[in-house]
Amino acid sequence: MKAISVVVNGALGRMGREVINALCQEPETRAVGAIDLKAERDSLDLPDGSGTIPLSSDLERILAGCQPEVMVDFTIAKATMSTISTAAKQGINLVIGTTGLTADDLSEMERLSADCKIGIVVASNFALGAILMMHLAKIAGKYLDYAEITELHHHLKADAPSGTALSTARAMAATRGKPFSRPPEDGQTPKSRGEQVEGISIHSVRLPGLMAHQEVMLGAQGQTLSIRHDTISRECYMPGVILAVKEVVKRRDFIYGLDSLLNLGKV
Repeated sequence: MKAISVVVNGALGRMGREVINALCQEPETRAVGAIDLKAERDSLDLPDGSGTIPLSSDLERILAGCQPEVMVDFTIAKATMSTISTAAKQGINLVIGTTGLTADDLSEMERLSADCKIGIVVASNFALGAILMMHLAKIAGKYLDYAEITELHHHLKADAPSGTALSTARAMAATRGKPFSRPPEDGQTPKSRGEQVEGISIHSVRLPGLMAHQEVMLGAQGQTLSIRHDTISRECYMPGVILAVKEVVKRRDFIYGLDSLLNLGKV
């Protein structure tokens, strides 16, 4: 079976390096090119010692020279949209791990998928445990009326609340069919209560020493339920990325979130 050829955008970043390492370890995928604005050389050594791949800050040069089937993008929202538009118009399937994308950005990706007849997978989190956390939170949210989310990340994370926290809150409310209940307020703005999304207060913590953590707490009279996921290392995202790469080449549609790829079914 021919391995799926992949280029990585943001290849010199922490996530980009992990993706390239994972592609090298998976027999059904191969890294063929790397893109990064900080590229100072024209090649990148592969971590398994199998050779080098072209490296450049010039997106079109890498895409034209490497002709990949898939581009994996872990950059920043501001840069992602123009990048994926260029790749989509060349018929390249896309796996997007960038957070901070807007509803308009997602709508544009859906349009690009249909117009260019390519697969696009976008996920706010590629950790399979995090996807299961969100799935379990959706189930619990049907039965418990109050919920809050605390998400904790390293101090260099740009966006807050995290994309995972926002996705969790919205998915919980959508499954429930209505916003969650909130404690009564005295009319003054409760500045310490976090950002409110669908009746759920989201609290963001940014500190050195953290990586990525999220706890969903639900409450009812006389009881609470906590569902928590902790990221110990960035390796945890790689099974989800590899799954998305393998699936996106089989599709010609837009997919948001990994839950459909995991066949979790409707809640």
